[in-house]
Amino acid sequence: MEKRIGPNGETLYLSEEVEKGNKGPFRIVYADADGQRRWGFFCTNCESFDNAVDSMGRIQCNRCSNFHKAEEWDAAHE
Repeated sequence: MEKRIGPNGETLYLSEEVEKGNKGPFRIVYADADGQRRWGFFCTNCESFDNAVDSMGRIQCNRCSNFHKAEEWDAAHE
């Protein structure tokens, strides 16, 4: 896994696992090199850790608005 320095100066690890975004993929980020503690996502479009995730699995980059739609859609959430 690729090492990066996170927003608070901590070492984070970018996985090869991705979630598709409308402007570029989001790479899954771990807090440890073993991939046991999931940390969040990394936007490859603007190279930012500043992303928001909701309970439906939508991911949105707060810098460039790269967006990943929810995998499952339920009309009850509308």
